[in-house]
Amino acid sequence: MFKGSMVALVTPFTDHGVDEWKLAELLEYQIKNGTRGIIPCGTTGESPTLSHEEHDRVIEIAVDVVHKRIPVIAGTGSNSTSEAVRLTRHAEESGADAALVVTPYYNKPTQKGLYLHFKAVADSVKIPIILYNIEGRCSRNIETPTIAKLVKDCKNIVGVKEASGNLDQAKAVKEACGKKFDLISGDDALTIPMMKLGGTGVISVLANIMPKEVAEVVNLMLKGKVKEAEAKQAKLMPIIKAMFVETNPAPVKTACGLMGLCSAKLRLPLCELEHENLMKLKTTLKQFKLI
Repeated sequence: MFKGSMVALVTPFTDHGVDEWKLAELLEYQIKNGTRGIIPCGTTGESPTLSHEEHDRVIEIAVDVVHKRIPVIAGTGSNSTSEAVRLTRHAEESGADAALVVTPYYNKPTQKGLYLHFKAVADSVKIPIILYNIEGRCSRNIETPTIAKLVKDCKNIVGVKEASGNLDQAKAVKEACGKKFDLISGDDALTIPMMKLGGTGVISVLANIMPKEVAEVVNLMLKGKVKEAEAKQAKLMPIIKAMFVETNPAPVKTACGLMGLCSAKLRLPLCELEHENLMKLKTTLKQFKLI
């Protein structure tokens, strides 16, 4: 259902709130350059620092500007199930095509708790749900049997953004959930290995600043042109690494600022890059002729 290069979109800020005009520009920039899906209010969009009003508004703007040209997959996860349900219902009411729901962070629920959480969210709406498995940020892995049970019991759970870095797990999930289940890479560096396992694409950080190039790699993989995709991906690896010199989204937001795409403004507890890392990022951006 969801395939291609999809962007985990940054949220542009002013001193007073979300920069709505710049957000609209970023959305058009993504569509123009071949992105096949927009994910507002994800980790890269600094969702933990958005107020509920801002969160709702960002999704509304994305839906309105994109206007069904490509899917809008709204980030609606929370470590409170009731809050995740409210955010997901709002996304559906706003016209989002799907919701991306992250593992509840900090609470450290059992697998039973994870199952009940995701089922409650899925049961509250009719739009497709994509699970977001990222143990490194959430302290809990959604284990394969849990995902398989959710897919069996909730017909609108259609995929997973797999960001565990564990390819064996990704393979097991794909085998357990079937061909129609969307396995989506949550790591730019693992896009090709994940797609070799049957993945449908990537939810990308790098696509914020190089949407055309990320789309080219994914589209080549979808066409079965693996060697060509691998060659292009190999050239991108230095800038993929640069996007993670510090915690995402600080590097990519800084890059957006240096490129003039939007303000580099971050919200605490994220802050400007250390000088050494800023210099590394600038050097890499210059190598790719982005600044």
